[in-house]
Amino acid sequence: MLHWLKNYQRTWLAGDIGSGVVVALMMIPQGMAYALLAGLPPVAGLYASILPAFAYALFGSSMVQSVGPMAITSLMTGTALASMAVAGSSIYILLTAELAFLAGVILIVSGIGRLGFLANFLSRPVMSGFTSGVALLIIGSQCAVLAGLSSKVALWEIVPRAHGPSVLMGLLSLLVLWMSQRWSAGLLGKLGLSLAAATILSRLIPVFVLLLNTLIMLSGAAWTVGIPVIGHVPSGLPDLDAGALLALKANFSSLVMPAALIAFIIFMSSQSAALTLAQKRKEHIDANRELLGLGVANVAAALSGGFPVTGSISRSAVNHVAGANSPLATLISAGLLATLLLLPGTWLAPLASIPLPVMAAMIITAVIGMIDLALIQVAWRYDRADAFALFATAAGVLFLGVERGVVIGVVLSLSILIGRTSRPHMAVIGRLPGTEHFRNVDRHAVETLANTLMLRVDAGIFFGNTAALISHIDQQLQNRSEVRHLVLVMSAVNFIDTSGLYALTELNASLSERGMQLHLCEVKGPVMDRLQGSPLIKQALTGKIFLSAGQAYTFLSNAT
Repeated sequence: MLHWLKNYQRTWLAGDIGSGVVVALMMIPQGMAYALLAGLPPVAGLYASILPAFAYALFGSSMVQSVGPMAITSLMTGTALASMAVAGSSIYILLTAELAFLAGVILIVSGIGRLGFLANFLSRPVMSGFTSGVALLIIGSQCAVLAGLSSKVALWEIVPRAHGPSVLMGLLSLLVLWMSQRWSAGLLGKLGLSLAAATILSRLIPVFVLLLNTLIMLSGAAWTVGIPVIGHVPSGLPDLDAGALLALKANFSSLVMPAALIAFIIFMSSQSAALTLAQKRKEHIDANRELLGLGVANVAAALSGGFPVTGSISRSAVNHVAGANSPLATLISAGLLATLLLLPGTWLAPLASIPLPVMAAMIITAVIGMIDLALIQVAWRYDRADAFALFATAAGVLFLGVERGVVIGVVLSLSILIGRTSRPHMAVIGRLPGTEHFRNVDRHAVETLANTLMLRVDAGIFFGNTAALISHIDQQLQNRSEVRHLVLVMSAVNFIDTSGLYALTELNASLSERGMQLHLCEVKGPVMDRLQGSPLIKQALTGKIFLSAGQAYTFLSNAT
């Protein structure tokens, strides 16, 4: 804990203070917007940005990760609880806290159990499909809000029921925000600002848009009548209340699955942001410590009136660009938000006039960037299986719901992995003339031996692919009656499980009955260590084990 504080340098302080102020300004509109997306009062987004940030700074491993509300987890929270309570009600608020608590416990247990490696089981295309589907769902729900209506209004009802002034304010805000994302940093750079300054100012444009529209609402102009606003924002910090969570323990069973899925997405999205920034900063990220830090952060959110939180890719990037050097920047951001809530109620009164259509425009602008069109194009051209998984996951999210979309994504990722490993690439190889190099006979002009079949196995040998391995060998031997020696080149074999061992043992016996010998070559050390004491080596192997393919070729060229 506080590993970064022991090595803190005074030269870091200015950068941490500056970035802390910048991120705090970002978190005010973002936190409130994402709270609305989760079906909560806007102030819950500020609560979820304070204590969780302190908790992550104690346990997390990233130096510049910004932990707080995020669009995906906010939507998943709202979706999971939609059928359990009325959004915004007291029971709903407690249920969101309970959901955050369960997700936090799952993350903590996963961190203690060192399950950080599970992040590798959701492919990038599948993750992109999931985030794209979620982004489209969010955009669909916010279109109604942008038109001055409830987010529950169906898309086909928006046009006939739309409130004109709300649409005008929302669309103008959306246009400005979209243009600022694309061109503001470049324009500011042309005016002479440094890249860092231009990036920071462009990220703060949503704050200026929100401030301008709030001033318009406060002006009392006649045309603004009927535009919905966020309403009263209470002052003061939330109470730390574990008793309320325990009172709702009867709901634990129905929330475990949604909490597990949210915990998985929390880790995946946060890990993505942390690793990206760690590579830029030449730092190390400990996946298990990330699980622990995110888990404690979500427990802290549950105890302080918040909802599930995660590392934000956009805020973390701004934190880095603004000059953050350590988690102190995040603590400063959280401290500023706490100070804001401690101001007298009259100071917070203007926040009640923040127009909801502008908040919807901010959410839509934020999630549009989650749709990675470039990756979709690459996947379609490079690997149709990945592209199919991407589209299927997105469709699952859109038509079956967020939770089922996550399950579909995980199942497809594992299915593709199992499908590929169950059909390992195997190549008949021969020697390039005049060299000691061996290559695929279908790709190169090589020399082969009439009495020998040299087969390179390009995968581990395990229960999922032994049938395919044996079948391929039988096909290759079918039309080679002169072959007396089979050499398995195992340079690409990293492991052989028990099923694979028995398959090789049975293959060895079958070849022996047909008057052939089984040889192995280029067996890796860890694989050889396990084979040494096995029946295949100690008792049954009819052939030899060669150090290299060249050694096997030379020896067998003189054999009968």
